[in-house]
Amino acid sequence: MFFKISKLFTLLSALVTLALASRNSYTQSESNGLQDLVTWDQHSIIVRGERLMIFSGEFHPFRLPVPGLWLDVFQKIKSMGFTGVSFYVDWSLVEGNPGHVITDGIWSLDEFFDAASQAGLYLIARPGPYINAETTAGGIPGWVLREKAVIRSDDPEYLSATAKYVSTLGLIIERAQITHGGPVIMVQPENEYSTWPGVTDFPNEMHRSYMAHVQEQLLDEGITVPSIVNDNLVMGYFAPGSGQGAVDIYAIDAYPMRYDCANPSVWPSYRFPYDWQVTHKRQSPMTPFAIAEFQGGSGEGWGGVLQAMCNQLVNEEAVRVVYKNNYSFGVKIFNVYMTFGGTNWGNLGYMGGHTSYDYGAAITEERAIWREKYSEQKLEANFLKVSPAYLTATPHLGVNGTYGAPSSLAVTALLGNGTRTNFYVLRHADFTSTDNTQYTLALSTSIGEIKIPQLGGHLKLNGRDSKLHVTDYDVGGINLIYSSAEIFTWARGSRSTRVLILYGGAGETHEFALPRHLGKPTVVEGDGIEIKQRRSAWVVQWHVTPARRIIQVGDLAVYLLWRNEAYNYWAMELPLSGPIGNYSSPSKSLVLVKAGYLIRTAGLINNQLRLTGDVNATTEIEVISSPAKRLKGITFNGEVLHTSQMSNGNLLGTVRYNPPKLDVPDLSNLEWKFLDSLPEIQDSYDDAAWTPCTRTSTHNPRPLDTPSTLYSMDYGYHTGSLLYRGHFEANGQESHIWLNVSGGAGFGHSVWLNNTFLGSWVGSGANSTVVDSMSMSSPLSQGEPFPRGILNYGVSGHAQSDVSWKLTGNLGGEQYEDLVRGPLNEGGMYAERQGYHYPSPPSSKWRSSNPVRDGLSHAGVRFYAASFGLNIPSGWDIPMSVVFNNSIHNSHTENTRDFNYRCQLFINGYQFGKYINHLGPQTAFPIPEGILNHEGDNHISLAVWAQDKHGAALGNLELVPTSIIRSGYDRPQAAPQPVWTKRSKAY
Repeated sequence: MFFKISKLFTLLSALVTLALASRNSYTQSESNGLQDLVTWDQHSIIVRGERLMIFSGEFHPFRLPVPGLWLDVFQKIKSMGFTGVSFYVDWSLVEGNPGHVITDGIWSLDEFFDAASQAGLYLIARPGPYINAETTAGGIPGWVLREKAVIRSDDPEYLSATAKYVSTLGLIIERAQITHGGPVIMVQPENEYSTWPGVTDFPNEMHRSYMAHVQEQLLDEGITVPSIVNDNLVMGYFAPGSGQGAVDIYAIDAYPMRYDCANPSVWPSYRFPYDWQVTHKRQSPMTPFAIAEFQGGSGEGWGGVLQAMCNQLVNEEAVRVVYKNNYSFGVKIFNVYMTFGGTNWGNLGYMGGHTSYDYGAAITEERAIWREKYSEQKLEANFLKVSPAYLTATPHLGVNGTYGAPSSLAVTALLGNGTRTNFYVLRHADFTSTDNTQYTLALSTSIGEIKIPQLGGHLKLNGRDSKLHVTDYDVGGINLIYSSAEIFTWARGSRSTRVLILYGGAGETHEFALPRHLGKPTVVEGDGIEIKQRRSAWVVQWHVTPARRIIQVGDLAVYLLWRNEAYNYWAMELPLSGPIGNYSSPSKSLVLVKAGYLIRTAGLINNQLRLTGDVNATTEIEVISSPAKRLKGITFNGEVLHTSQMSNGNLLGTVRYNPPKLDVPDLSNLEWKFLDSLPEIQDSYDDAAWTPCTRTSTHNPRPLDTPSTLYSMDYGYHTGSLLYRGHFEANGQESHIWLNVSGGAGFGHSVWLNNTFLGSWVGSGANSTVVDSMSMSSPLSQGEPFPRGILNYGVSGHAQSDVSWKLTGNLGGEQYEDLVRGPLNEGGMYAERQGYHYPSPPSSKWRSSNPVRDGLSHAGVRFYAASFGLNIPSGWDIPMSVVFNNSIHNSHTENTRDFNYRCQLFINGYQFGKYINHLGPQTAFPIPEGILNHEGDNHISLAVWAQDKHGAALGNLELVPTSIIRSGYDRPQAAPQPVWTKRSKAY
């Protein structure tokens, strides 16, 4: 008898830049007493004596296992105007074998830190030990879970288990601290501990002891930067002064848009916060208001919807409304989770999630930035970067119908504290509203009380939108008396000139005012502009259309843009000498350019502007502002552009886009070889090397229902597919069996009696366990074997003790074979145990067959392998996806959609896809360059598991370029791809 189960992954789970104020000598900042480079007060973080808003994005290096691509992602985050990145380390990936912590190759944090420093982003390190992050077991290795230790507690056995990992990671993070010139400025011990069972009501002495121990572990390794907590209950737990386990900086953790990607237009009003500024003042009054995680997207699971729907849920409208709501509370540490999501390659993801961890983030899984919310976040982050007054402004409680607005609108003021600048955040009182509402504002300014707009008409709030209005805003020494249009950025040019960029939504009317002594504004470009004097100010009003306008007022040029046009503008920091270098600082000069898809970096050498960036079409580069007295030219990715001077005085050059002709192979027509990857159902198969299931007790909290434990974790198997073989002597009374099987959401299993297929549980997105009953088509003769399940089982005519079980999973279990790709890349399939998913397997004697045209004619597992080459020219970033297509007919069934089958996809030995034909939703699997060799040979393999008696074939299989970008990225070195060698212990 033989029984097989596959887990697609079980998991334990609990479940920009910003405004830098100039150096403030009067600031009395707090310190942890261990260093003085990162301090804080109730307003903001202070780095090297300068106020800095940490506007950061979450990015997990383990979800992009190509170190050569980390700089690419960092540069895209930096170009949004962000100042930082928050990152997790997944303990289960680096210490899958107890006592052996691997921190080189794709697990090298040193390379991650180097890339962050090169891009100029500060880092918030979050090493756990527990991280959640929708990872298997929240990042806790399986070997920890099989022990008796009470996880996330002060149980000495658990603390001892964490010691090697925390010590190793602590030393690596210590070397990367700002105190050594590195990018790490904060560290978060533990994660979301507030909602761990027992902590929710109130942390007790044990919880506090545990949190104190985790912090002490990091201190012991020399980590001196401030510690931060993320309280996802917003209860003030572990805030400074709250007792043992308290951290330096208190932060909250919030996902107000919830996770229903299937209904992205439904916004849940009951989750929307209204008074976090009041709550924070009560809970942690001496630290800046901080949000360690805020929703930047959402995830999906088996049988759900595509990740693009998660982007629609938290789209550019959500960024405008809920992010600006956070600004109204005075948030000064703001981390967006996720900003780049990446991939749950191998088996690192939790049971509820499929391969993609795109998350609907601003930067897609393919590293693209075409999502509109990337641009919206860029507008907001860059505004805060040049608004130092925001960092000390005092947030007040929002009230409906104040400041002259109608009662259907809420206005929250952040009033100057040491400056005369005031900020006003305006939104619908019902934040889910899609109404178009006209309004006026009555505000106090340096020229007195005024009603905006002064030149007649109304302002508009159209649909799901929010506005950030300013009064008496400092533009480098020039007072912007007010602006109803929102500010993208401003910069100092040469000879004391200034450039200010304002924008609004299509069809809106906007107005701004400047002091009369600057002189009357003149129109440099565009029309439809009304300019009048009111009191001691010149007032400018215009109706927003796609056409650009430029106004000149003395030494100030004001650009008036449609919001979607503003998306094409980039504010790039020029580097300084150390120690600031590429990091953000108020002393930095900005270069403003109008360009296209992406500007990565800017440098000014000998009055030549040197840009790096990406284009996806022929693109004009217009230099809006630079500190050069006379700009001599522009280079783009090293190419000298032909330039000309525009009528407005700006320098203009053109980047040509001539995409290469790509020779992408047809995967469905490769020379495929295959072998049977389920020899275990044959009578002749020898399972002597398998693990006997003889343990009669378990440390798992679920009590046993079987004579011996059949929990895979008890035998050191924690990942991927599992296979069970059960033996008993038949007595002729067998008529049916039943199995209670646990495999996590979306799992499936198939059952054979000897080599006779009995049936499958094909899986569902809603089931993590299933009780499956199967009838035997014919009686057994005495002496023949039979299958069993994991949680419980029964067979007519037999006691449970009649059956002896053996189990196998990934080769070696915790002593896994592939130290390069890590402990979660392989499961227990025969081909995986042999390492045949590696490049150059011994396939010369394998039979030829095509997974699309031929497939399987019966239930079982067939392993396919093939090779192909690519030759993508340098200078072009061309992300590619392997796409499964279900649209064709074949000989086995009327349509491939009728098949119940699963397929594991391996590229050069890395598992980068789990496809479930009847569940989905994912059909396209992005393969990052460096896993896929864009200049060289590639090995692709598929483990196709047919769950129906009539077998299965793939509908189609394609390698699809998802974009063709002329790019200034650095082509990555390939991730390590060791080729196949015979495994001495394989069976």
